Amino acid sequence: MLNTFVRQHQHLLLGLLCIASLSGILVAGLWPFHAPNNAVAWLKDRNGLRFGEYGTVMSTGALAGSSSDPQPCSIELWLEAAADNGGAILSFYAPDNPLQFSLNQSHTDLVLQSRRASSTGRARVQGIYVNDVFQQARPAFVTITSGLQGTAVYVDGKRPLFVTVASSERRASVYVNGTVPRTDRGFQFMPCDCTGRFIVGDSPRPHGAWSGQVRGLAIYASELAAPTVRRHYDTWTKIGRPDITEQDHTEALYPFDELTGHIVHNRAGTGTDLFIPPAYTVLDKAFLHADWDEFSMSWGYWINNLKNVAGFVPLGLSFCAYFALIRKSKRAGFATIILGCAVSLTIEVLQGYLPTRDSGTTDLITNTLGTWLGVLLYHTARAQWELHKGWAQEQDS
Repeated sequence: MLNTFVRQHQHLLLGLLCIASLSGILVAGLWPFHAPNNAVAWLKDRNGLRFGEYGTVMSTGALAGSSSDPQPCSIELWLEAAADNGGAILSFYAPDNPLQFSLNQSHTDLVLQSRRASSTGRARVQGIYVNDVFQQARPAFVTITSGLQGTAVYVDGKRPLFVTVASSERRASVYVNGTVPRTDRGFQFMPCDCTGRFIVGDSPRPHGAWSGQVRGLAIYASELAAPTVRRHYDTWTKIGRPDITEQDHTEALYPFDELTGHIVHNRAGTGTDLFIPPAYTVLDKAFLHADWDEFSMSWGYWINNLKNVAGFVPLGLSFCAYFALIRKSKRAGFATIILGCAVSLTIEVLQGYLPTRDSGTTDLITNTLGTWLGVLLYHTARAQWELHKGWAQEQDS
């Protein structure tokens, strides 16, 4: 009875399977189909901004500086991170080096990341982990001050961790309290990294959004001494802004005291204000990013690729069956693979306009591979069915 129904409605069932597989892929690849609202709001009971799932604030201009003549640099951030969170708290951006330096959260750890060229000429993202900076439901005042001799990390005006970078022609050694921390060899936070445009609560590229509260941000063109760090912490946490002097060389100061509007003013008077876009925006949206630049040895990279392969297997299976059984195509497999590649290319092109999605050639390759596996699965199943059918006919005869 069931076999009779399937044979009578084969055209309809295969058509529905094709529509379902194609619709599922389009939804998975393009949802939410538009740029979401920028999830940034002013705090109601104090100075500061709250960042939601997709929130970003970016500078209206670039900080002055020259990579050929590096100068000391210091960053102060007064923030409260969401529990068990991840993402870019502060990122610096330049067109020739989109990921030059960033401060990130990884669960309870603070991560200093820098994009550096390796010996092969390819860029590597390297990082230093400072453990247990973000305790649950507790604000943290983080100061990172750097000079040519190294980098010091302070939390709440104290220096529980001291990071020293000692560089040579071949490598750089990083020490925390006299021991080597969890880090990639060769990391070096140079002062020139604090130049260009910068982003608060996000990365220049997709999937870097961070959740939490930012109550204050300051950037100095100087290496702050320990007494200065402590003075800034005491005054900022008590009166809402640091006690700064001319010797601090303040480049940017944001106490976030506007409480309304789309502009956060730079109280240092240099003119580099912050802008809160009405819609979530990614500053450096890549279009069909090269697969060799996307490559990573992380588990997340390989799991994502496996999902992309598996997601296109139903499309390859259903459309190959439709072309072979309904359209009677002699090249059903080839037509299906071309269709899968075209669908994937369409999705990747459209993802280039969606700030929450990545547009890259790696997905194009894995999606096409998944389509081919679906075609192979159909031909294998059909060969088995025909073999079983022939065996059954021999038994009957």
